[in-house]
Amino acid sequence: MNRSHRLLAAAGAAAVMLVPAIAGCASASGSGSAPHKTQLKLYNDKGAWTPFFQQMGSLSKQQIGIGMTPVGYTDENTYQAFIDASFRTDVKPDLFTWTTGGRLQQIVSLGQVASTSALWKQAIAAGNLSPSLEPYYTVNGQQYCVPLNVSYWGMFYNKHVFGKYGLTPPTTWAQFLNVAQTLKSHGVTPFYETSTLFTFVWFEQLLAGSDPTLYNDLSTGKASYTSPGVVSVMKLWQSFINDGYMSNPGVTTDPSVMLQQGQVAMVPDGSWFNTSMTQLKLKAGTDYGFFIIPNVNPSLAQTSLIFESGPLCSLTNAPDPAASTEYMSWWLKQGPQQQWSTSRGDLSANPKVTLSGDADLSAVTSEVRAGKYNLLLRYFEAAPAPVLATALDAFAAFMVHPGTYMSVLQQIQTSAQSYWSTHKAGS
Repeated sequence: MNRSHRLLAAAGAAAVMLVPAIAGCASASGSGSAPHKTQLKLYNDKGAWTPFFQQMGSLSKQQIGIGMTPVGYTDENTYQAFIDASFRTDVKPDLFTWTTGGRLQQIVSLGQVASTSALWKQAIAAGNLSPSLEPYYTVNGQQYCVPLNVSYWGMFYNKHVFGKYGLTPPTTWAQFLNVAQTLKSHGVTPFYETSTLFTFVWFEQLLAGSDPTLYNDLSTGKASYTSPGVVSVMKLWQSFINDGYMSNPGVTTDPSVMLQQGQVAMVPDGSWFNTSMTQLKLKAGTDYGFFIIPNVNPSLAQTSLIFESGPLCSLTNAPDPAASTEYMSWWLKQGPQQQWSTSRGDLSANPKVTLSGDADLSAVTSEVRAGKYNLLLRYFEAAPAPVLATALDAFAAFMVHPGTYMSVLQQIQTSAQSYWSTHKAGS
């Protein structure tokens, strides 16, 4: 998942014309029939992961006789345009990646996504999936898609820069601020932020670490974006920008490169960012490390930890539903997931899989399973789709003009009020 794909809104018809056609696209077969396709295409918005998908395609061909060819996009506009178009045309993917939360609910409501309730039941019974993930893939009592990955959000940092100034990963908010102040005093920009797509990262992190209840209540319509707690978070974010702690949000250089070169000392991101670091031939524990960002509010009983789980999906009218289902069933098993985790240096949704070679991420996984953290769904999935679209643009504008935080919050709240006026709050 690199940062060259930008913006959430769907592209117009012109973008759809750019989409490559699916060769040999067969008509939909009955869901109960035996699979006849031996090579599937997995469309995804993770173009940088193509080599890892290819490895999985070769492995599946060996093990179940069904290969997989990835078709990776690096522009979110074009990718979403293709998926949207597949709902209306005969050009349909065998498999595709998406997000949970509001965007999954949106396409399920259109009747386009195949149910995976039976796969979830089988995988949980076999110990290949945790029941704790099931609610995030459940819409109206049915499960849809299966986990492509699971990631926990924290801070990647340049160990050489930290070592140069005698810094260690902070465990309290006071220590966190001291690290930022020290780096800034030596002319090093402490943090990365971007005004394209991932504009929500600092908002979610600061709010989750200040008031996790308020964070959850925003996502379910129980709280207002103009409430005092949210305003305080925006003021804190504003102070980070004004104090020079943030990188230029308009810079398009990949954050992994910026971190490697010391242009920034830290990048807040999901554990999947580890893949970008390994692709640069950087070594975990030597060149970079990972730590959980401390709570802003030290009185909270547990440290808030943002997590996400990206889905692997199949359409109701996929070219060969049986083949797609068989592939997803295989994907969840321990052997394939161990390969998927090891190749990318990232975590797996399968509880049996262990990640070797990265002590920091391995420790987080163990701590999560031990119940150390208060897990909160990533804002990108937690916020209803229309509210998210408004918020992404609003936060981008705020980064350029941080003094506009109140008008930004009012703009998002207007969108939230419109959404929740036709939806039941708390659902």
